[in-house]
Amino acid sequence: MLWPFNHFRKPRIAQRGTIEAIYGMIVAQVREPVFYRDLGVPDTVGGRFDLLLLHLWMILRRLKPIAGGAGLSQALFDHFCDDLDANLREMGVGDLTVPKRMRAFGEAFYGRTGAYDLALTAGAEPLARALCKNILNGDKLEQARQLASYAEAVIAALAQLDDATFRSASWQFPLPAEPAFSSESLPRT
Repeated sequence: MLWPFNHFRKPRIAQRGTIEAIYGMIVAQVREPVFYRDLGVPDTVGGRFDLLLLHLWMILRRLKPIAGGAGLSQALFDHFCDDLDANLREMGVGDLTVPKRMRAFGEAFYGRTGAYDLALTAGAEPLARALCKNILNGDKLEQARQLASYAEAVIAALAQLDDATFRSASWQFPLPAEPAFSSESLPRT
């Protein structure tokens, strides 16, 4: 017998595996040594968090035009928050402190993504300055320019992926050190 009220439930917008695969790709990319060794990103919890936010921002930008993109974006953001919460608890942060830390993470996310959105529309140099301020602690402008170039190239390459390929998570982020960085470097598996 079918339950007569099933039509009141929200439809599942994204399969859990898709969100986990995309989030896993972001986390794997953030762990690449080239960001810390060559681009000056501090190899600290804060530096890794800021780099994670940069990649999450790039993916969320790509999700906007997809049919059902709002639901996918929310599911990805929720997964990100769940991961942060779990990591805080694993590090021994107390139950009363976790909500305060999560609020600070949320403020950091919205502040940085807003700054990146504004800077991206203004051009490469404003994006480099925003990345320099938020990821590189205000120094290493030349490395921030390289990071901005990487971000712009990733955004352009992600935009060229068709929605099905993007949703299937059958592509990879390229490394910033790849000399011939292009959209062709994204689909490798």
